[in-house]
Amino acid sequence: MTDLPTIRASLEAHGLLAKKSFGQHFLLDLNITRKIVRLAGPFEGGAVIEVGPGPGGLTRALLESDLGRLVLVEKDPRFMPLLSELDTGEERLMIVEGDALKVREADLVAGPAHVVSNLPYNVGTPLLIKWLTGPWTPLSLTLMFQKEVAERIVAAPGDDAYGRLAVIAQATAEAKIVMHLPAAAFTPPPKVASAVVHLVPKPDRPPSDLLARLERITGAAFGQRRKMLRSSLKPLGGATLCEAAGIDPDARAETIDIAGFLRLAQTCGS
Repeated sequence: MTDLPTIRASLEAHGLLAKKSFGQHFLLDLNITRKIVRLAGPFEGGAVIEVGPGPGGLTRALLESDLGRLVLVEKDPRFMPLLSELDTGEERLMIVEGDALKVREADLVAGPAHVVSNLPYNVGTPLLIKWLTGPWTPLSLTLMFQKEVAERIVAAPGDDAYGRLAVIAQATAEAKIVMHLPAAAFTPPPKVASAVVHLVPKPDRPPSDLLARLERITGAAFGQRRKMLRSSLKPLGGATLCEAAGIDPDARAETIDIAGFLRLAQTCGS
């Protein structure tokens, strides 16, 4: 990587700017991207998927690591020439032009892999839900989000940020915020601060049918979070469902822990 021009110089040479419609904010400081990679690793020769690499700031740091194979998924065709410049011909790098919400990760890597990404802001949450609840399960996820979204992922019952995203994320993975970044770290700077969340999927992740019911339960419960569960869950069983799951029907969604929501989902399907 040492003989390459700087990322900023490459962007200027190709006349590239971030696209607001794609939620792009570039992370160009290699000191920061190297720290993110250290927090994500070690990879011990394993495969890594990076979504939305853009000009390749995080990509360069990943290629310096101990990974064996790096797969880039980039929707914006403007960045293909820049990313191709990072290919050293050692067969460590695979570049896929496509929408990460639609690609099948199992077609990109043989076996399990890590995901490390500075996610485009407009698709960060849907991608996380896909990876945590879909048929392909990563070894770990180290992902950049808006700070507000990161806090929603790790929130505990009773926190203002606690909601559907926290329940789904924590029912399926161990999650923690490992790094905070100010808006000034990005080009162009977003209007909000960002944070990196590291998630490790649980080996006993709930099966897909239970996760589907959990998504319905949390959607109903937090869709009317100020109402008692007897009311917000009325279409799914209301007070009868709550009592069968050992949950107070007069409680509100923000007070129910992960285990409680899993009991509601299990009871809803019984």
